[in-house]
This record gives sequence, structure tokens and C-alpha cells, in this order.
Amino acid sequence: MSDTRPPEAPRVIVADDQQDVLTALRLLLKNDGMQVTTVSSPAGLLEAVRSEAFDVALVDLNYARDTTSGREGLELLPQIQGIDASLPVIVMTAWGTIDVAVEAMRRGARDFLEKPWDNHRVLTLIRNQVSYSREVRRSRRLEAENQLLRSATDEDFIAESPAMRAMLDTVDRIARSDASVLITGENGTGKGLVARLVHKLSARADKPFISVNMGSVPETVFESEMMGHVRGAFTDAKSDRVGRFELADGGTLFMDEIGNVPLSQQAKLLRIIESGEFERVGSSRTQRVNVRIVAATNASLTEMVAHGRFRQDLLFRLNTIELPLPPLRERREDIVPIAYRRLAALAAKYGRRIECFDDGALQLLRGYSWPGNVRELGNVIERAVLMARGASITAADLRLDMQVPAAPSIEAMSLEDAERLLIRSALRRTDGNVNTAAEALGLSRSAMYRRLEKLGIRTDGQ
Repeated sequence: MSDTRPPEAPRVIVADDQQDVLTALRLLLKNDGMQVTTVSSPAGLLEAVRSEAFDVALVDLNYARDTTSGREGLELLPQIQGIDASLPVIVMTAWGTIDVAVEAMRRGARDFLEKPWDNHRVLTLIRNQVSYSREVRRSRRLEAENQLLRSATDEDFIAESPAMRAMLDTVDRIARSDASVLITGENGTGKGLVARLVHKLSARADKPFISVNMGSVPETVFESEMMGHVRGAFTDAKSDRVGRFELADGGTLFMDEIGNVPLSQQAKLLRIIESGEFERVGSSRTQRVNVRIVAATNASLTEMVAHGRFRQDLLFRLNTIELPLPPLRERREDIVPIAYRRLAALAAKYGRRIECFDDGALQLLRGYSWPGNVRELGNVIERAVLMARGASITAADLRLDMQVPAAPSIEAMSLEDAERLLIRSALRRTDGNVNTAAEALGLSRSAMYRRLEKLGIRTDGQ
């Protein structure tokens, strides 16, 4: 189902050693629609903040050990910040002085409340700090998200071939669900682009799209990368880190090369996919996320399951919908449109005034087998744009080192491409003599010229 949940009620923790104070504040805040947790000691407060996420803390400065100086409460402030630096703290005391208030603010308190309190002021302070904490956390998440390596462009998807039209029809039907999607296909077929398309067409389109190449995540830091960690969790953990699942909350997490996840980590991945629950490394606080999973692989996960290298229950969770992507050699109608799209983008990028491919280059593009798929095509076009000397890309610029496709390759061509190939071959055999070539092909002279014009073939055979 789509992520249409209303904003979660503010979560407030209140710490005070007087039960009547806790009861009064609990009733006041609950009546205003807030979720309230109460604790009666500094130790209870720290344990709660370690275990749960709160939007704001309302903390008394004086406890049983010292009921007048505010020292216990002041000592609590840096400890709270050490657990959750984004949690705003409002301190309160019946023995408030300007000096204590200033010291509390210096140690990290966001505001100060004196007992007995005014209910309207309490609610106003808490609402303001809830807005502050949520904005800080959102900003930090966006900052972390922007540091991730993500695609520089949001390209339109080219799909003129029947194979790709069928795939896009499936995408259109399943995108708005929250079903997990497994995209399969050879390297370079555009699995990442399809994942972005699924997200773009989903009800989560305005939420984060987080991409991670699972093959590039070392096993030793897998949990930290995916679930995050807290400061001090290990030697190099100098500060809290937001994991990929938390970054993707409300949106889509794209796990590329999912078959490379170590077997030892697959159970942890399965747990969070099933329950939406996880703990950052070094923390006992359970957090929840609402994430749509899209995964991709060029491996056969079924074979990996059979050989004990991939969990079957994890595979079942991932492939609610499977989207197999055809290789470029099976979608030849898309080759030239993709090539022209890349040519336009790369010519602009490098400041080259190149607008087209000549006939020889187009013939090579259509006939080549493209073992590296769309990625290889993009690399070939980029090299050609950089090396071309004229206003168009030639066959020599492509450097594909191949002959004109032999007869068996005609079966993979469109009727128009096959006709173009036969006419060029006849013109080469007759040294460009149109009449002789037409006669060899069983065409009248006028029919031959009509085909030459339609197919864009010059009489020199190019």
C-alpha cells in the first residue's frame, strides 16, 4: 500500500521524581494528542533515550540526591546529547534562577520552564521543539542522502522494442503498489534506471530513492552501512551515522547486485525487510522504517539457493514481482534512439558540434552484438564524440572492429534495415551504378530511386 500515513504524534519523554508532576504533565500532553513516556530518575531517563526515539524531552533539574542546586539535571544534559544529539531538551525546576537557566542552556538545553508552569506555555514550548527536532533530523537525513553516489541524470527511458514495451507495461501496473521488485538481467542492461522508474511512478515518488551497490559493501561494515551506527560503537565511529534503510524511510531502497550479500548477513537483511525493525550498531534502541524494496542482480538467485549461497526465504521476500530485462541485442529497435540520446547529451557535455551518425556508423550500431549492453553503447558513443574529426560520427569513429553482418544476422533486423543492407551490398558490387544494382535486385529504376530516398542511401553506397 502507498505511504499515506498522517504525521506521527509527537513523542515526549518527561523526567521528574515527583509522581504528581508526572501525572499532571502526562494528562496535559496526552489531551493535546502527544505520546508520553514518564520516568522518575536520571538513570531511567538515559535508559529510555537509549531504547526509544523521542521528539522532545522535558527534564527536571532536581532529584532526590540534591533537591535545590539543579546539579543532577545539569549533569544529565551532556549525557542526553551523547546518546541523541538531535533531541531537544526543555529543563524545569521549582528553584529556578537566571544562573541555573544560563548554565542549562550552555550545556545544551533548548529552553527553560519554571514550576509552577503555565499549561499554554508548556504546550507552546513542546510544539516548537518538536518542529525543531523533526526539521533537524530531516536536514541531517537529506545531507547524508546527498553524500551518496547517485546517478547524475534522470534520463527518460527509451523503449521502442516489443520486449521493452512489455516490460514497461508490467512496471506501470505494479509501480503504485508496495510490492518488492527484483530486476534481473545482464550487466549494463539498465537495471538501475528501471529501479528509478519504478520509484518515479510509485506513490513514494516525492520520498527518498536510496541506491546502494551491495557488491561494494565489505562484510565487516555491512551492518553499519545498512543500519547505521552510534558514536563509539567501534574504534572509528567518531559520530552517529545514518544507515541506508533509515535514509530511505518512506521511500524506496534500491539494492543493486543483491546476490553479493554475504550469507552471514542475509538473516539480518531478511529481518528488517520482514519487520521494518532494526538497531543501529552499538545501540539497543529499536527503530522502525517504512521502505519499499527494489533489488537487482545479474546472477541466478535460484541457482545460488540450490548451492546454499542465498537464503530461499530472502529470495521469496525480494521477488514478489520479477522484472527480467532483455539484453540490447534482443531490443535492436532501441539501439539507434539510445545512441542519438547519448550523442546529444555527450556533445553538449564536451562542447562538440556533432549532431548525427553517418550511414556506415548506423549500420555498425545496428549490427553489433553489444555484449556490454546499454553501458557499452554509452561508452562507445562517448569515445566517438571525443575522437570524431567531422560533424558526424563515422564507422571509423566507433571503432567496433566488425564486418557488415552476414546473412544470419538479418534475422535479427527489421525489414527496413535488411532492405537497406541488401541495397548497399548491390551498389558496392556494381560500383554505385544504380541501374545495374536495381536490375540485380529485380527492381525498376524508379522503384530503386524511391527506396534510396526512403532509406537515406547515397548512390556511392554509403
